[in-house]
This record gives sequence, structure tokens and C-alpha cells, in this order.
Amino acid sequence: MPRPGATPDGPPAKQPPRLPDPPSLPGDAQARFRTDVPSPARTWNYWLGGKDNYEVDRVVGDATAAVNPELIRQAREGRRFLIRAVRYLAAEEKIRNFLDIGAGLPTESNTHQIAQQTAPDARIVYVDNDPMVLVHARALMRGTTPEGVTGYLDADFHDPRQILDEAANVLNFNEPIAVMFMGVLGFCQDYPTARQVVADTMAGVPSGSFLVLWDCTNTSEAARRSTERYAESGTVPYNLRSVEQIDAYFDGLDKIEPGVVTITRWRPDLAEGEPGPEHVHGYGAVARKP
Repeated sequence: MPRPGATPDGPPAKQPPRLPDPPSLPGDAQARFRTDVPSPARTWNYWLGGKDNYEVDRVVGDATAAVNPELIRQAREGRRFLIRAVRYLAAEEKIRNFLDIGAGLPTESNTHQIAQQTAPDARIVYVDNDPMVLVHARALMRGTTPEGVTGYLDADFHDPRQILDEAANVLNFNEPIAVMFMGVLGFCQDYPTARQVVADTMAGVPSGSFLVLWDCTNTSEAARRSTERYAESGTVPYNLRSVEQIDAYFDGLDKIEPGVVTITRWRPDLAEGEPGPEHVHGYGAVARKP
């Protein structure tokens, strides 16, 4: 159940409740804000060592990770994959527009920070519909370079048309766009719908755009058991996909080497003398739209 940072491996430190009730939220966001039901974004934040979570999120996070201890490493490796992919696109493919769908709560090394380190004029739009993410939307924009732009949309990935229409207020749709689904499509309850979401989103961006995507896979018994435990909490269930299903998200696109691989093996950055990254049960790729 995924997203990451450069925090040490190992279980997150116990943290006391600290979050106040959010301020007045626009639209129906106030009604969507719950502290009695685990939030995927807040649980993910907990696994990454963040502080934007409640006791209910920590309880389900601990219970799920107890069944599948790899989850914490998987979340953090997902962020490392994001960093490598964004850096590659900004530096080598000269991408200046990034659409990060299902962005989650801000942690370390967010998309706009990585992109604008290489390309100060990069434009980034984050998309999420978790009310806590909306509360922290300003934090996502902190540190934007004078030349760059960072925006946030309160939207559901099931509505690509809304996302594309509103993202056009920030991104330049006359240029290639990097569309990012980082560990979030498992929250789509059926696979055909998830594929359609990806297809419809990519249909709305120009030729030369990129899809960056990864998700947790059903390639381990522990992963399957942990998703069952996660669903028992009453939160939005996460659906594991097969490697073949993840590969099919990229149909019609040209995958960048090494193709669909476990995320630790996608162009790893290895410090001299360090061992190679471990395999995790999360697969993804980067691919170009012809």
C-alpha cells in the first residue's frame, strides 16, 4: 500500500497524537475528513516516518506491517523510485511539466523539489482527494523556485477529464507532460477501471509525454495477507496486481530501459562500494507516448 523518503529503514518511531482538527475546508472536504477511520495517505505517511497521522493510522500501519514487514521498506523504495524517475525525466528527457496523481502527504524529496533542482522552471500539479492532503497543500508548494510553478487539485483519479482540464491552468499542454501514478492504482477496486483511468489520462496529454507508474504486486504470500489485514480496518482496500497487469498499463507506450521491473531495479543509484538494492514486491516503469 504505497509512497517514500530518505528515512532510515526499520519500523517508524512511535509518535504521540499531535494533529489538530483541520481548519474549515472547502466543498465536501470537511465531511470527508475522519479521524476514526484510517486514511491511506496518513498510514503511508506513518510508514515513511512522517508526523501527519493519527493513532488510528498508526494502529493499522503497525498491524499491517506486522503481517508484511517489507511494507515499510517498500514505501521508502517507492519514494526512491520517484526521485530517480523524476530526475531522469527532468535531466535527460527535458520534461518541464509533471502531473503527480495521488500525491499523498508531503514528505522529503517531493516531486516539485526533485524536478526543480534540475529544471528550476518546471511546473508541477499535485492531485489528491484526501482532506488532510488539502490541509497541507501549501506545504507541497513551499520551496518552489521563482521560475517554477507548483499547484494542487482536490480531485479523484477516477475523473481524468476534470484533472486534465484543471491541470491545464498550470501545465503547458503544448509540451510533453510526465503523468505519475505512484503506488495509488491499487486503490481502484477493479483492474479494468484502473486501466481505463490510465488510458484516458494518457490520451489527454501530448505526444512525447511519459507515464511513470508503480504498484504493489501479488508476488508474495505476505503481501496478500497484509492487504487482507489492511481491508479489515475499514479503510479503502488496496488491491494487489500481477506483474503482467502492471505491464499492461504501458500498452501502446515505449518503455524506457529496463522496462517493467521491481522498483529497486529501475536505474538504481549505487554509491561506490554499497551493495545493490533489494528486491521488493512492487513493480513499475517509465514509458514514452509515441
